[in-house]
Amino acid sequence: MRPGPPAAALVLACLAGAAALPGAATGSPAATPVLVDIRASHHPGVDRVVLELDGALPARIRVRYVDRLVADGSGLPVRIAGQAVLRVELSPAQAHDDAGRPTVPRRTAYALPNVMTTVRAGDFEGVTTYGIGLARRTPFEVSTLRNPSRVVIDVRAGFRTERRPVFFLDQDRFVDNVEPFFVRRMRPVRPGTPATGLMDRLFAGPLPAERRAGLRLVRSRARGYTDLTVSAGVARVRLTGGCSSGGSTVTVAGSVLPTLRHLPTVDWVKVLDPAGQTADPTGSTDSIPACLEP
Repeated sequence: MRPGPPAAALVLACLAGAAALPGAATGSPAATPVLVDIRASHHPGVDRVVLELDGALPARIRVRYVDRLVADGSGLPVRIAGQAVLRVELSPAQAHDDAGRPTVPRRTAYALPNVMTTVRAGDFEGVTTYGIGLARRTPFEVSTLRNPSRVVIDVRAGFRTERRPVFFLDQDRFVDNVEPFFVRRMRPVRPGTPATGLMDRLFAGPLPAERRAGLRLVRSRARGYTDLTVSAGVARVRLTGGCSSGGSTVTVAGSVLPTLRHLPTVDWVKVLDPAGQTADPTGSTDSIPACLEP
């Protein structure tokens, strides 16, 4: 049974893709609320994202689906993993202290059925914006809580997943020259689209505890992926953004190849550069583009 929403000042169920809540009542000027924590957890039928603030609730809270996440001010695209993106705007609110130091991480990955990452898109002139990268676009509910002030976003996640491995670079093993340099960590993916789910989880990056243990995603300047196909035992995936090994022997290919090759339908993996080129596009072998060579 799916739990009811938390006891809240206001709750708004969203089926169409956007929700807006009034926050704190306006009156005499007060200190700008500071975002001090972002956390996410799974509950029966939903993934719950909580944004906690020091101070009053923001006067304006807007949550909506967007085709892409862009940075406040510049309008430039912000890298975020997932098949759907929720944009969360809090105003007034800031994600830094009086000295300008960030009070919450810019990026966080999660191993939840639907919510896979939160990414900051803006902390500018009293407006804080975050994107939530999702495995699937589903209805959501927004609510608020006080003492302390919290914005709660419940995203439907009542679908089946299965656990499959993704591979990240272990910095300590690499520095100590102890193979394998890339180690597996398990992630939930939807059974119907496991290749897509794995690539999304890979580009979401290591979980906070994994990062503290020295795991990293070496992106090799890639911002993401596109044109992912699996046919006749061959997985093909094209990198987006940039592509450069930087002269290193470890690249994003070290994560992509074993991650996709663990699928029972995949024998070989062809990694293409942003222009669609790779060293061996047709042979019965793995292949990487020239830009990922040392």
